[in-house]
This record gives sequence, C-alpha cells and structure tokens, in this order.
Amino acid sequence: MIESLDDAGEELKRVDHLIYVSLKYTRTVDILLNTLNRMIDAYTFMLDALLEDAVEKKKIPEIPGTPIEKGNMVKQLYEEDEQIKENVELYFLLRKLHRAPNPERTQEYRRHVAMTTFIDGRKEIVNIDIISNYYHFQKEFYLRLRKMLGGESED
Repeated sequence: MIESLDDAGEELKRVDHLIYVSLKYTRTVDILLNTLNRMIDAYTFMLDALLEDAVEKKKIPEIPGTPIEKGNMVKQLYEEDEQIKENVELYFLLRKLHRAPNPERTQEYRRHVAMTTFIDGRKEIVNIDIISNYYHFQKEFYLRLRKMLGGESED
C-alpha cells in the first residue's frame, strides 16, 4: 500500500517538473497531454493504495480490474468523504480528456497554450493555469492519503 503511494509521489514529482519546467519552455498540447497522463498514473497509484488498504481491512474481497471499477469502488467505500469523491471525479475527467479524439490546439508555443475538446456534451479547456490547479488539488489529496494510510507526509 505504501509502495503505491511512493509510486504516486514519484509521478507527482514528474508532473511538477512538466508544469513548472517543460511547459515553461515548450508550450505545446503534447506537453499538456503528457502531464495529463502522469496525473492519471498518479491517481491510479493512489486509488490502488486505498483499495489495498480496504482489502487488508477486509472491507472488500479483491481489487477490481478496470480503472472505472476501481474509481467507483473507492467512491462507494468512502461515500461520506467529499474530497475522495471529488478526486475520483477529477480522475475520471482527466482520463476522458486524455482519450479525447483530436483535441483542438490553440496558442501553441505561447503562454496561453490550450487544448480544447468536448466531453459529455461540455466544452473542456485545458491550459497551463487549469492543469496547475488540477495538480495542486491532486497534491493535497496525495498528502492527505499519506497521513490517512500511515505514511509520513512528504513535501
């Protein structure tokens, strides 16, 4: 379980570098997509840690196989916890954004580089500011999970 959280921490370090270094010098939608992918991987490790903890505590018999099942199981196990539910919803959104076919690319190589696509009938825009907000939200969740699951807090 702690190993999954350590893996999530490593992914978040990579996300931090992508946002604060790579996007600063290479403002492309490809960097935004790579950042989304790393964030998805970090969430996958965090959900696995929560599910491994639930298996250890015999709340569930086994960890589900697909990412959607894992997310839904975590939401069900922690239905009273808003932060967990919101992070699972962000995980689902990031997966949809990353898998969106042919996102529109605007302002590449400029400060306001953006990826625009339609998800569930809504226009979704991902730019440096939005992805930075997602990262900070995810980082808070990660730090909370480290405390919650018995690992030390990392900064």
